[in-house]
Parts: sequence; C-alpha cells; structure tokens
Amino acid sequence: MIYRRILRNPIWNIYPKSQLRNTSSTANPTPTESLSNKHIPSRLDALRSAKPFSEFLTDNFNRQHDYLRISVTERCNLRCVYCMPEDGIELSPPARLLTSPEIVYLSSLFVAQGVTKIRLTGGEPTVRKDIVPLMQDLGKLRQNGLRELCLTTNGISLHRKLDAMAEAGLTGVNLSLDTLDPFQFQIMTRRNGFEAVMKSINRVLDMNKVGANIKLKINCVIMRGMNDREIVPFVELGREKAIEVRFIEYMPFDGNKWNQGKMFSYKEMLSTIREKYPTLEKVVDHKSDTSKTYHVPGFVGRVGFITSMTHNFCGTCNRLRITSDGNLKVCLFGNTEVSLRDVIRRGNGGNPIDKQAMRELRLLETVESAARLSDEGRLVSERECAILDIIGAAVKRKKEKHAGMGQLENMKNRPMILIGG
Repeated sequence: MIYRRILRNPIWNIYPKSQLRNTSSTANPTPTESLSNKHIPSRLDALRSAKPFSEFLTDNFNRQHDYLRISVTERCNLRCVYCMPEDGIELSPPARLLTSPEIVYLSSLFVAQGVTKIRLTGGEPTVRKDIVPLMQDLGKLRQNGLRELCLTTNGISLHRKLDAMAEAGLTGVNLSLDTLDPFQFQIMTRRNGFEAVMKSINRVLDMNKVGANIKLKINCVIMRGMNDREIVPFVELGREKAIEVRFIEYMPFDGNKWNQGKMFSYKEMLSTIREKYPTLEKVVDHKSDTSKTYHVPGFVGRVGFITSMTHNFCGTCNRLRITSDGNLKVCLFGNTEVSLRDVIRRGNGGNPIDKQAMRELRLLETVESAARLSDEGRLVSERECAILDIIGAAVKRKKEKHAGMGQLENMKNRPMILIGG
C-alpha cells in the first residue's frame, strides 16, 4: 500500500496523551495539591499543546468548517411546497446511496479533522429504517471530539423514536413546522400529520423537564399570502416554552416555483413582530450562527431569523454538506459537487460497503491512525489521503459568498429534498 504524510494535525484532542502538570502550582506542593494538579493542565499548557485546525477543512477565506450536515435519505413522508416539486422526485437506486457504514466512516474522518457538530437531515431522517442504530454509532464519536449530534426533522414520527435517539446522544432537534393551523398544514405539506408533529414537540419539552437537555428549534419558512399572518402566533409559542422559533426567508430550489413576490423578508418579519411586541430586543449571536436571534422580554423562548436571501451570513459559514448519494457540497446554493462515495468504494470493487466490508477494509482503524498523526510523522493510507485531498480541494474552491437573489432563482441546483435541510 502506498503511504504519504499529512502535515497538518486534527484538533479534536488539544491535550497530549501524557498528562500535563499545572504550571501555576507551587514549587513544593502538598500531597493533595500534587494529586489534583497532576491531572489538570493549565490554560497555558493547553494553548501550547493545541494543534492547528485541519488545512483540509479551512478555505481560502480562513473559514474553518467544523459543522457537517449529512443527508441520510431522499425519502420524506411530507410534500412541503418549498422543498419538493409537486410531482415528487425520482429516487436514486439504493445502491447509489450511502450505507450506514459509509456514513459512519465519513463522519469519523471529518471528526478526526476537527468537526465537532454533525446534523442528520433528509429527506426525512426518521423514515430511514436504521436511523437509531446509525445514531448510536455516531454517538460513539464523542470520545473522539464530537460535541453535538443533531437532527432536522418534520416531526411526524419523531415522538416514536425520540427516547432511543436521546440515549444514543441526540443533543439538538430542528423541527420544521410552517403553520399552527391543521388545515393550512395540509395545504403546505400536501399531507396530514399536524397532531403528530405537535406530539413530538411536546415530547421533547417533557423530556427536557427531566434533564434530557435537547435544544429545540422550530424552523418556519414564511411565504407571503400563505403563512405570513402566523408570525406573531409562532412568536407566542415561546411565552412559556423553551422554544426558539426561527423564521426562514423563502429560498429558490429546483421545482419549488420560487418567485420574489412570495418572499417575505427578514425586515418585514421583524416589523410585524414589533407591531405587537415593540420591546423585542436583539440577543448576541455566536460567530457562526446562521440565525439573527431576538427575545421578547418576559418570554421563555427566543426568536430567530435566517436571512439567506436579503442578508447572507457567508462570511462566517462553517458548514459542509454530504448528500444522501455521497456528494460533498460546500455551499447550500452552490451547484458544484464532488463524490466521496466513489472514492470510498474503490477498495470494494465499486460496490456499497456493508459492515463486513467495513471490517475487511479496516476503515475505522485507518481513520484512527489518521487522527493520531503528529508533527514528527504518523502515516496515513492512500484511501484517506485521496478522500482528504478531494475534500480539501473542494473546500478551497468555496466562494467568498453565494450568488445574489436575482441570480439564485436562475441557477441550476438540486431540489431541497435532495440536498438535505
């Protein structure tokens, strides 16, 4: 097997295996001080031993991509008007989609390079038959540096699987809900299911009362003339409930018949809320947040706005996407993709990799080897080099910002259902 050296180290473990002493300890510590300080490195020690962030996940604008979104299925049990064409989509043959071992392998490789957050999307991820075992396998990556394992879902069947997902390590749920009216729900989703969605929301809230600590956000795509009258009722969901409602500007994707007249802008949403709640105040956002966050004084919940169309947040983007058929997308609105699936399968004759093939190819073992590189020179196999080179080249091609509103509506892109929410 051919080998080559990777020069930059992953960041998932900032402490060396040999435990560091606290440099601020006294010259002659007491036995108690010696015991406690021996296992607690100082901040200075941590900074000195910290490894640089992966060059493969850093683009030419110095954006470090530590957040990976993985679509685990093309299927969905709803037909939302802004997501899926009215006549549906042509599903890929099963052999073209990533298997669970392939998803776990890619996730492990990205975590080894510094990814700390993984979000599973679809389609609708809960319709995947092995979604819970898959999450259990991904949850094990916490020992390698994964901090958050999240899910984007429509909530139809979430309540039936939520307990098992929480045990697997689920830390956050983004639940798509665009109306609080059961009849309007049928119009916007072309399906029934409103009561099931509300059951899932209440189940998350009940679990959080007993310590589940699952961050709950409700994503609401606002469309003029369809659900813009419900903005204030959505805000009022957070009066007594720990919910963050995030209003999303309607975005153009293949098959969703987007036009600017249907788009209700962030500033219009803000104005609508302030007519009822003039004391609405801004909350300090995290650097990489996609949402501009606000709070109504006295409310438990919060309100956010995802402003992709009128005020992009490209400058702090830290997200990468893997589609269900194994393509890497470095930008939601970019139409350039590269296949990671094909590189993984080279060692298996181009065939999908199941658990047995995963063991025979020693996929996880070679990822662990890559994750333990040192500046002195651990070596990594040709397969990981090939995949990391493809990832690195794609990330380096990422543009400073996506196209503007007038251009996006004319660009060829996948339907949202085939990208992953």
